[in-house]
Amino acid sequence: MSRLLYIESSPRKNDSSSIAIAKEFIETLSKEDPDIEIDVLDLWDEDLPSFNGNVIDAKYAYLHGQSLSSPGINAWHKIEKIVERFKTADHYLFSIPMWNFGIPYVLKHYIDILVQPGLTFQFSPESGYTGIVKANSTTVIYARGGEYSTPEMQGLDFQKKYMDLLLGFIGITDVNTIICEPTLGEPDSVEEAKQKAVKQAREIVTTFYNKVK
Repeated sequence: MSRLLYIESSPRKNDSSSIAIAKEFIETLSKEDPDIEIDVLDLWDEDLPSFNGNVIDAKYAYLHGQSLSSPGINAWHKIEKIVERFKTADHYLFSIPMWNFGIPYVLKHYIDILVQPGLTFQFSPESGYTGIVKANSTTVIYARGGEYSTPEMQGLDFQKKYMDLLLGFIGITDVNTIICEPTLGEPDSVEEAKQKAVKQAREIVTTFYNKVK
């Protein structure tokens, strides 16, 4: 049995375009592969540990092969547990609204926990940085109030650019992208954008996930 980890980063729930598209994706996937396990990680319901001094001290002790203090051990075990849940998934699905041209702070917090040397990437003087996360498939759903895919607005898109960078850094480079824009404006334009994204989500499931399940 394979497992999809769905990472949800909008607090708006029933009013969220990114979540609505993700639900269509998961519904289609569950029909295509009834045995797949769907692991939902709602970042607004997670008690993510603060990346404070204890965690940073533990990180550098880990890097230098030093023993950890008691607070450091507990802090680092929490990080390892979160990373393990992420790394043991076979497939990934992210739903991400644009906030201030970037991503919600809860998602940034989660990424700061995930991206750790020896856990999701490694470094050597010969080869530099290498991502060590393996994924059978990854899909990212982006929702934006405006149309940031246009040449005039692309420079303000720090949502998709950042996610592409970070996912690639930890080893996930083959990513299916769904963009829903605009989510604010004339009702007809908003609904058209949403239905286009829903159609794309269903097509990704039936053409791609069906091959790797």
